[in-house]
Amino acid sequence: MSTHAHPDQPPFILYLDGKAYEEELELLVTWVHALLLPVYGREATSSAPWCPRWWEHLEAVARLHGLWLAWQEHTDPAAGPSGPALWHRDHLGAVMAELRSPTGPFAGCKEGSHRAKAAPVVETF
Repeated sequence: MSTHAHPDQPPFILYLDGKAYEEELELLVTWVHALLLPVYGREATSSAPWCPRWWEHLEAVARLHGLWLAWQEHTDPAAGPSGPALWHRDHLGAVMAELRSPTGPFAGCKEGSHRAKAAPVVETF
């Protein structure tokens, strides 16, 4: 499934499936593990959790992919010299705060322990 309207821009990962999703996820994992976590990861605590299997949380995949797309845009030379500062100000803090919130998608996860989250019950419309 692809609802990608602009072929010159990368599609949002939730629009992908099958092999295309897996390939994009591999690229995202590389960016998260090689750049994001070593530079911005900070120590995991009960008040700022991190899941060692973050890719199994679809919300985390979606948020981190959006953060990575913004990284690509704001660190491109065309973004100008203030691009990275805008990425820090407008994207990084908000995404990391949501993911690492004690009530966020990683709540209950810790080193050596992934805890899947159940979606809310939705009644028939």
